[in-house]
Amino acid sequence: MSEATVVDAESLSRMYSLMLTTALADQKSVAESKAGRLQAAFYPVRGMEAVCAALGEVLTPRDRLVSTYRNLGDALAKGTPLRAIMAEMYGRRAGLSRGKGGPMHLQDPAIGFTATTGIVGSGLPIAAGLAMAAQLDDAGGATVVTFGDGATSIGAFHEAMNFAGLWKLPLVFVCQNNQWGEHTPLASYAANTDLAARAAAYSIRAQKVDGFDPMAAHAALTEAVARARAADGPTFLEFIHYRLTGHTGTADFSYVPEGELKSAMERDPAPTFRAWLIEHGHLTEEQVVRIETRARDVVEDAFSYAAACELPATSDLYTDVFADDTWVRSLHHD
Repeated sequence: MSEATVVDAESLSRMYSLMLTTALADQKSVAESKAGRLQAAFYPVRGMEAVCAALGEVLTPRDRLVSTYRNLGDALAKGTPLRAIMAEMYGRRAGLSRGKGGPMHLQDPAIGFTATTGIVGSGLPIAAGLAMAAQLDDAGGATVVTFGDGATSIGAFHEAMNFAGLWKLPLVFVCQNNQWGEHTPLASYAANTDLAARAAAYSIRAQKVDGFDPMAAHAALTEAVARARAADGPTFLEFIHYRLTGHTGTADFSYVPEGELKSAMERDPAPTFRAWLIEHGHLTEEQVVRIETRARDVVEDAFSYAAACELPATSDLYTDVFADDTWVRSLHHD
C-alpha cells in the first residue's frame, strides 16, 4: 500500500465505506441474480473497489462521469444513492431511469453521472464530446470516462484518444485493466498488452497504476483530474488489478487459472485496506467496525427498498421514449 496522500481520518473513512459498500452490494447482487430475483443482467465490479473509492474522493458534482455497464462502484463514487441504483436494477419506478434502463443505463445527471453505456467502448467518444463541449463553453471541471481493458481494442477508443490528444481535452481516461475481456485473457486478444503505451502514441500523458491500491489510485486521479480542470490536457490511467468474479452475476468462472485468482484474492481491496488503516493508525478497530455496520445496514436497506417498490405501469411504456405522444396516439387510432 502506498503512503497516504489523504491523511485525514474522515477522507480515509469515506474511502473505506465506499469500498465496502460496493463489495457488499456487489456480492448481494450476484446472489440475487443467481436466485432469479434480480433478472436484469448484472456485471460485478469485484476487484475494482479501490479505484472507485478514489474516484469518489476526487470527483465533485461539477465533474462529469461516463461509465460502462460494470458501473455499481462508479455510481456510488459519484454520489448516487444505493436505493436508487438498486431500484433501477430491479426494474422499479423509483429507479434512476424509472425502471426501464436497468444496470446498463444508470445515470444521475444532476450530480454529473452523465451516462452509462452498454456497448463496449462506446462511452469514450461520448466523454470526448462532453469534454469538448465543456472546453468550448469554458465550463470548467473534468470529464472522466471509465472502461475495461477490452474496450482498448475497439475503434471508438482510438477515435476518442486521437480527438482528445489533438484538442487537448479536459478528459481523464480510466482504464480498469482487470486482465479479462469477458472470457478471454488480455494476452490472447492484444498483441501488445501495454495499454498505457497506446495512449502515449496519441501524445496523451499515460501512467500505469496499481489498481488494488486505493492510495496509489487516489494520487494518480488527483493529479489527472487537476490537470483536466486546469485545461492542461488529457490523461490516460491504466489501473492494473484482477477481476475477482465472473463476467456477469451468473457466469461460470472455472476458466480462470486457480493460482491467478488465489493470488489476486490475497489483495482483495476492502480487507487489505482495512488492515492497512488499522496497522498505520489511521483508524481504530472501533471506528472500522462502525463503518462496516453502517455499510451492511445501507446495503440491506437498499435491497429491501428496491424489492418493495412498485413496477412501472403499462402507461409508462412510451414515457421518455418519444418527444411527444404522436406515435402513441397513432397506435390507438389504428
